[in-house]
Amino acid sequence: MPSEVNTGLATLSDQLILATVLLYLVAMIGYALELAFGRVRTVSAAKREPVAVGASVSSGSGGVLPEAESPREPEPEPWAIKAGGLAVVLTWIAWAANLAGILTRGIAVDRWPWANMYEFVVAICFAAVTAFLVLMTRQPIRFLGAFVALTAALGLGFAVLFLHVQAGPVMPALHSYWIAIHVTAAIVASGLFILAGVCAILYLIRNDGRASVLPSRKDLERITHRAIVISFPIWTFAVIAGAMWADRAWGRYWGWDPKEVWAFITWVAYAAYLHARATAGWRGKAAIIVSLVAFACLLFNLIGVNIFFSGLHSYADVPN
Repeated sequence: MPSEVNTGLATLSDQLILATVLLYLVAMIGYALELAFGRVRTVSAAKREPVAVGASVSSGSGGVLPEAESPREPEPEPWAIKAGGLAVVLTWIAWAANLAGILTRGIAVDRWPWANMYEFVVAICFAAVTAFLVLMTRQPIRFLGAFVALTAALGLGFAVLFLHVQAGPVMPALHSYWIAIHVTAAIVASGLFILAGVCAILYLIRNDGRASVLPSRKDLERITHRAIVISFPIWTFAVIAGAMWADRAWGRYWGWDPKEVWAFITWVAYAAYLHARATAGWRGKAAIIVSLVAFACLLFNLIGVNIFFSGLHSYADVPN
């Protein structure tokens, strides 16, 4: 593999990632405006109090107004709905800029562009937004746009400020087709897990007893569960592929390396969530808390292990 770097493309990649951050921030503002002014506040049906037959419905009687006569929330503002539509367009533009930044970085160094922490985090943010955009074509999850765009902007900003390294060649251990298999699977699964984590956090914020522009907790839990169901087998494949790569590179499938251990801990945590939900019938807040514990394990595995531990995976080029 040649050691020369196309500095022009490498610089272009850095500029594209910076543009992506700005675009995600602007898109986040558009989504937030739609969320605040373009959606009708709702209360979970389970929390609405029924009205007894024959009960007085006058405001001075202390009775509960029937749903048809309840005070109406303000109608959605047309300009806010347009802001949400513009935010979707900006998200697609930012997604394309993110993809172009990844591709130009890879072409500049003539290798797969996720061989260090900077490149890995950039790719994970891209995967998270991709998951959101794909699911948005099948599910009414546009309300997540503000939170996904903010998460992506913060992730990319963190990568640019604290993880950025100059484009260049990598150590021989990474000159393998396994990086395209193992790391790609980990990136895709991580993007879906991040989407599930955002929904789980919103679940804890949402109060079904009060009017809110967010969907009900039941809907948020359903999206969280579906995202984890899709991503868990992909993460399982990533762990298995990593073991096969380790055998090829180091002559053993398992060596208690910190990265290997935390990847397995993350797998166990998400497996515990799925098992508890499927067999013990865990629903609601208990299941969401387990999913957030698993999400914390994932974040530590992706970022913390490379910063706080040394091992065979300590080639992530984290700046000191």
